[in-house]
Amino acid sequence: MTRKIDHHLDPATLMAFSAGCLGEALSAVAAAHLEMCPDCRIALADLDLIGGALLSALPAKSEAGARSALPSLPGDVVPLPGRKASVNPKAPLQHAGDPELFAARMGVDLRNVPWRRLGPGVWHHRLPLSPGVKGDLRLLKIAAGKRMPEHGHSGSELTLVLEGAYRDDSGVYRCGDIQDVDGDQEHQPVADEQMGCVCVIANENPVRYKSIVNRLLQPLVGI
Repeated sequence: MTRKIDHHLDPATLMAFSAGCLGEALSAVAAAHLEMCPDCRIALADLDLIGGALLSALPAKSEAGARSALPSLPGDVVPLPGRKASVNPKAPLQHAGDPELFAARMGVDLRNVPWRRLGPGVWHHRLPLSPGVKGDLRLLKIAAGKRMPEHGHSGSELTLVLEGAYRDDSGVYRCGDIQDVDGDQEHQPVADEQMGCVCVIANENPVRYKSIVNRLLQPLVGI
């Protein structure tokens, strides 16, 4: 099954991914979307060419220093491609909800996720990051028609839809779509009325809930 992806990575996020400067959690979700989205793969390939040209224009000593400054992403902890070398811009569009694909990239089978209840109609499963790494990476399962708490952000957040769909004021996000938000945006996602939603979400920093109750519970759930 294939579909046209409507929501893509922000150019600034793609540029950070190309440069190896995106955090581990955000890189994991960005790489998963890149495996599914031919448009973003083509845009990334263009950025890689620009970056390569800039590096080649540097003196040899400066080029070596620039390359060594690029952070390496620990693929043994999050088995997703953290760099563009694994992203083929001509590869066919994949079905984002394919359990086989997801298991291969994240080490999780969507048919057998050990879900934990986060609240009424919401379940989650945290995915491991390297020790000491800043950020949060987890699967989120939302029941049909469930409205999530209204919240803002104190950093970047990437949400990739794997099954079903959700909507907010910025549009409808379906299988393969990614929502790329930063600290300036507040929203209240609502899961599809029929299918609900399963997504993988990465946060640079904890979200900012508007409800006092949710703020009090936030240290217990870590999101």
